[in-house]
Amino acid sequence: MPKRGPSDIRTATGPAPGAAPPRRWWTELVLVLLVYLAYTAGRLLARGDVTTAVDHGLAILRAEKALSLNAEHPLNRLFTEHAWIGVPADFWYASLHYAVTPVLLVWLFRSRRVEYRAARSWLLISTFLGLIAFTLVPTCPPRLLSVGHGFVDTMAQYSSYGWWGAEASAPRGMGGMTNQYAAMPSLHVGWALWCGVILWKYGRGPLMRTAAVVYPLVTTVVVMGTANHYFFDAVAGAAVMGLGLLLTRPALRLVDRTTARFTTRTAALAPSVAMASAGGRSAGSSPIVGGECQTAAGERFPRQRQQSAEPAGPGSRPSDSRDGAPAPAR
Repeated sequence: MPKRGPSDIRTATGPAPGAAPPRRWWTELVLVLLVYLAYTAGRLLARGDVTTAVDHGLAILRAEKALSLNAEHPLNRLFTEHAWIGVPADFWYASLHYAVTPVLLVWLFRSRRVEYRAARSWLLISTFLGLIAFTLVPTCPPRLLSVGHGFVDTMAQYSSYGWWGAEASAPRGMGGMTNQYAAMPSLHVGWALWCGVILWKYGRGPLMRTAAVVYPLVTTVVVMGTANHYFFDAVAGAAVMGLGLLLTRPALRLVDRTTARFTTRTAALAPSVAMASAGGRSAGSSPIVGGECQTAAGERFPRQRQQSAEPAGPGSRPSDSRDGAPAPAR
């Protein structure tokens, strides 16, 4: 099989062959909102068993320990002991995930309409892959493990500084509307990686390039320091985005092919429908007078005499002619 080079990866987020850019902003808004609502509803439905989720979380810790990986504990202690680090990190976790991504979508739609379609599709496909993982592998985040594992929920510790309560990043009193066991993969990291790629590819200037690198890296540190995700959750978030990137162009080709077939069939059916409609109108109507007060073809006024094709014989009388026969010349 031919290897995928850098140019293939760069064009994977570009426009699909023959794809037309979206034309209406409100259709895109409705599409994104519907997908997000479906994603949110799916997260709520895929809560999973608590015991299973805890087992998955402990299995991740054991796997990281076997590989001598332990970034979560030192970062969590740093965030817990220093409020000037922990509080901004909590604001970062609770807000930027839902703010930066939509802003970049709007920016792409306005400035790079053709590239927007593929970038949006990449994000949506990856989000659905994450939802599948939440359903199959419910995972207890570090902050919900027992105290003996050494993690502190910084968002609960610093909840008086922000709008969130003790249940993830949801506003106070709305913790029941979120799935706290949707930790694997980390879509905070996945969406931040998407934002970084978009900023790097389409942004201009060193500031954009710096933000493209800093934003996903800081988000990865934040999700571990706040004890919301494991390191492997962050790796899985990046892997989900990579898989979504590979599926984007085939998915767009499939959509374009299906749309083209539907359009062709609709166009082929239109003439026959129009002919059937016209035939129904002509069969059901019998006009006497045309549009300009002229007699229609094949119609005549009552008692109207018609010209005969053969002249009347000599000596014929007017009484010999039936109704409609021509009268002899006088």
